[in-house]
Amino acid sequence: MKALTSVPLFPLLQVPSINSSVQFQAIKETFRNFSLPVKQSGESSSFSSFFNSTVDILMSMFGDGSATISLENATLPFNSVLNSTSLWDGGDKGEVVSGVTLVLQTMELSTLAIALQSPEKTTQNMMTESMAIQTRLITGACSHQSKDFTLTAHEETMVVHCDTVTGAATQAGLGAAAFISYSTLDSIISARRLSKGNLPAGGKLENGHLNSRVVSGAVGDGRPINLSRPANFTLRHRQVKKEEEEALCVYWKVVAESGSWSPDGCTTVHINSTHTNCSCDHLSRFTILMAPTTVTESEPLTIITYVGLTLSLPCLFLAILTFLLCRSIRNVSTSLHLQLCLCLFLADLLFLTVVTPIGSEVGCAVIAGLLHYLFLACFSWMFLEGLHLFLTVRNLKVMNYTSASRFKKRFMYPFGYGFPALVVAISAAVNPDGYGTSKQCWLSQVRGFHWSFLGPVCAIILINITFFALTLWILRNKLSSLNADVSTLKNHRLLTFKAIAQLFILGCTWSLGLLQIGPAATVMAYLFTIVNSLQGAFIFLVHCLLNRQVREEYRRWIKGFRMFCTKSQSIDISMSAVPTTSTKTE
Repeated sequence: MKALTSVPLFPLLQVPSINSSVQFQAIKETFRNFSLPVKQSGESSSFSSFFNSTVDILMSMFGDGSATISLENATLPFNSVLNSTSLWDGGDKGEVVSGVTLVLQTMELSTLAIALQSPEKTTQNMMTESMAIQTRLITGACSHQSKDFTLTAHEETMVVHCDTVTGAATQAGLGAAAFISYSTLDSIISARRLSKGNLPAGGKLENGHLNSRVVSGAVGDGRPINLSRPANFTLRHRQVKKEEEEALCVYWKVVAESGSWSPDGCTTVHINSTHTNCSCDHLSRFTILMAPTTVTESEPLTIITYVGLTLSLPCLFLAILTFLLCRSIRNVSTSLHLQLCLCLFLADLLFLTVVTPIGSEVGCAVIAGLLHYLFLACFSWMFLEGLHLFLTVRNLKVMNYTSASRFKKRFMYPFGYGFPALVVAISAAVNPDGYGTSKQCWLSQVRGFHWSFLGPVCAIILINITFFALTLWILRNKLSSLNADVSTLKNHRLLTFKAIAQLFILGCTWSLGLLQIGPAATVMAYLFTIVNSLQGAFIFLVHCLLNRQVREEYRRWIKGFRMFCTKSQSIDISMSAVPTTSTKTE
């Protein structure tokens, strides 16, 4: 017998009259050419026998195409086939692939032909336990070029443009569209493991699983056409989408002697936990495939993170003590450094200790909210650092000028702590479930919630990079106009070095996290982890160890500590030299 895939899956149909007899004859021709793969033993299985008998019933029902057939009558044999669990369990993989392909193809052709049979019925609906169907007829030309038609079956929808339907019309002035949603076909395919056995090997589709009903869309006579405007499908998930899964729009593609799921021509437009919206440049049979996207955390990166943060925390603590106790350097600049160090110290400490799930969803959500606030607060103070540096360098003619008149403390604190609080409050109000995931106490990526952090961060990084570029430009002009005064040149060189160091301190290196794509992703991941985990150490190095006033203050503290130790030691020696007397009482 001839294999199904050896004949065209979409026969060329031309409808000369309203009775659609040519469509029915084409369907019958498809049935005649249909046969299931023959086993090596040459014997037909029970699956083959049952399917062949079903084909005979369908051929006799369609007859010569002159009789009017209702959707209910046409779907009865298909309904029987789809509901026969033992039938599908008895077939091998090749038979099931051929059977699925035949059901999908002939259902499209049948519903379109039946819709064209009754032009007085603009819309037809039919639902059985195994499928739901809606057909739509469009008469005349499209009156509105932007008009879309929505077809609904079960909880799924298909949106096609009017031009798509009329452009595929088999008769002048009469176009048909059909949308079918299968209740049981996805479970049949999953049970036979076609979702894995018929996926491209080596890609992320290989380990995916189906998570929606299989739907089918067709227009005109069912022939594949190139759509001038994409068709949109909204499919409901069978199970709530997990955080670590990626929803992919795929269609049943028949190539050579096998069918397989393919994402070609389809784009995932929008995803949430319950629905996925797909846009496709062709009409076919679609479903949602959930592919795992969990990336195994790199152990070296984890070690680097913990080592870097362990080094940064003591450095930040020493920097905080320095800015609090060193009176000689107290000004607007050190106030900014102090607040940045406080926020970064708390954020790193919290991240280092409780970023992994703690067993309580509420507790994990609270920790995620605190991390969201603290890291945003860090970037708020980084922005103020960048602004203050720019204002300081712009006024290099007066070196001690701190732009105090333009940089009031009463504006610093409301922005530094108020802006992140506002972002977190709005984010929590819009999506309170976005805090905390099954893997870590951080922001969920569902519905793009992680952009409530990435959005402000990207904006601040761009602004600080702009401040950095302007700062270097001003310093370049200042250095070129200097005389041979060595001390002045030395001061400006030190300021230039500090300006370059600000590239790390102002958080600009966080942009490396956005470059973790392509061949250089691994390199960028390591650079991002190393540089940002050591941010606290950079702050202590630049603002404390490389600051002359701070070093002098350290020397005084060390000298005072030594004198105190020496004095204490002298007192102890003196006390030990005093003779002790004892008095006996008789």
